[in-house]
Amino acid sequence: QVQLAESGGGLVQPGGSLRLSCTTSGITFRFYKMAWYRQAPGKERELVASISAGGSSQSADSVKGRFIISRDNTRKILWLEMNSLKPDDTGVYYCNAYLAGENRANDYWGQGTQVTVSS
Repeated sequence: QVQLAESGGGLVQPGGSLRLSCTTSGITFRFYKMAWYRQAPGKERELVASISAGGSSQSADSVKGRFIISRDNTRKILWLEMNSLKPDDTGVYYCNAYLAGENRANDYWGQGTQVTVSS
């Protein structure tokens, strides 16, 4: 059974920092492309940052220079270090695991963790 569990969200003031974690089980983690998405109230889910199986990362322009995505293939954990947080960063943050297959893709999601940036 595949499980992705996010943690680390909460309420933080503008300019503050949070570190999100995504623990996984049931997948061969080192083969998967991992990503963080977020969804703000009334908006569509958007990609925040991704990291390939080989460790190459990309991030949305809105978080460049502030957020860092990283992974530990031994512990099967994904992180998102979020710094200089802004109210626009508020939303539910989701962990995603993706692996393209010959006939179908394996695409898994966590339940999400709430991040609220407010004074």
